[in-house]
Amino acid sequence: MNVSTFKYILTVLLLAGLSFTSSAQKMRFLIPDGVVLQYAGSIGYFSGGIDYDLFRNKRGSLDILYGFVPKSKGGAFSTLSTKFAYRPFEIKVSPWLIIHPVNPGLFLSYTLDKNFDLIRDRDQYIKGYYSLPEALRTHVSLSSEFTIDTAVLGKSKKLRTVTIYYEVNTNDIYLVNYFQNTRGLSLGDVFKAGLGIKASF
Repeated sequence: MNVSTFKYILTVLLLAGLSFTSSAQKMRFLIPDGVVLQYAGSIGYFSGGIDYDLFRNKRGSLDILYGFVPKSKGGAFSTLSTKFAYRPFEIKVSPWLIIHPVNPGLFLSYTLDKNFDLIRDRDQYIKGYYSLPEALRTHVSLSSEFTIDTAVLGKSKKLRTVTIYYEVNTNDIYLVNYFQNTRGLSLGDVFKAGLGIKASF
C-alpha cells in the first residue's frame, strides 16, 4: 500500500467516524431517561417500559409501555401504551423529596389480541353497534408523584431519581357508557387505578 492510498483510506475512516459521531449525537434524544414499572391502571395487570423527560424544566413525561394480562386475570392478552403527563407544580418537602400532587395526563392504549379489532367488522356487527374501535382506547388520567432525589440522598452517580406514583384514569368507552347509563353506573365503575415506580438515570 502506497502513502497516497493509505492517506485516502485514513481520510475516509476519519470522515466516517465524524459522521457517525455527529449522527449519534443527533439521535441521543432516542435514549430514554429512565424505566417505569406499573401495576394495573387499564394497561395490563403488570406493565413496563421506558420513560422520557419532556421540556427543559422536566415538567412533562412520555412513557412507552408494554403490558400483559394473564389468563387468570381475564387474559391472556397484551397491550402497548403511550402515556403523556404534565406536572404543573411541585412541593419541595426536603432537598431529596419532591411531590407533584396533581398531574393531568392523556394516553393511548392498543390491545394486542385477535378478538379486538382496530376497524369494526361490518359482517359481525350491525351499523352503529360499535362507534369506537375495539382495540384502541383513549384515556384521561390524574396522578400524584413522590420523587426521591437519590443523587442527594445516597450520593448515587448512576441512579438520579426514584419516583413512586399513583394514577386514576378512565377511557372513551367508559365515559360513553357512563353518560348513557348514569343510573346504573357509578364513577367508581368507570375510573381505574394504577400504582407505579420510575427510575431515572
